[in-house]
Amino acid sequence: MLLTGTFTRAVDEKLRIAIPKPLREALGAAGSGALYVAPGTDGSLALYTEDALACLAERLARSSPNAQDVRAFSRLFYARAQSVELDGQGRVRIPPELAQLSGLNKEVVLIGVQDHLELWDRSRWDEYVAQKQSHYDQIAEAAFGSTG
Repeated sequence: MLLTGTFTRAVDEKLRIAIPKPLREALGAAGSGALYVAPGTDGSLALYTEDALACLAERLARSSPNAQDVRAFSRLFYARAQSVELDGQGRVRIPPELAQLSGLNKEVVLIGVQDHLELWDRSRWDEYVAQKQSHYDQIAEAAFGSTG
């Protein structure tokens, strides 16, 4: 499963967000099914399928359970992660406490990030892109390491 793309969405009064059909199909949840919403990084929320969340859990389990940052991340992440269902119209309801945590307003951006989706408040996403885009080459080099 490879998730890509950027989709602007509205949040309704019940904190529901429509997942675009191409993303639902890529998630393997075209009709219905559970996703997990969890705290993301940089002020976003992350949406995972059960399989993607299990892969993340396996990676985390390979880390030292005695490391303070592993314990803290596990507590903060799993304590707030929640299962959400796609409704018949392809929408998910974001739990209020997670919407508040990420500062979601009426307009959000849903982005595909390889194995999961990220949900950003639109203004926060625009700020993030404005700050990072001009450093794209340096970020790419750091992400892939130097091949000298």
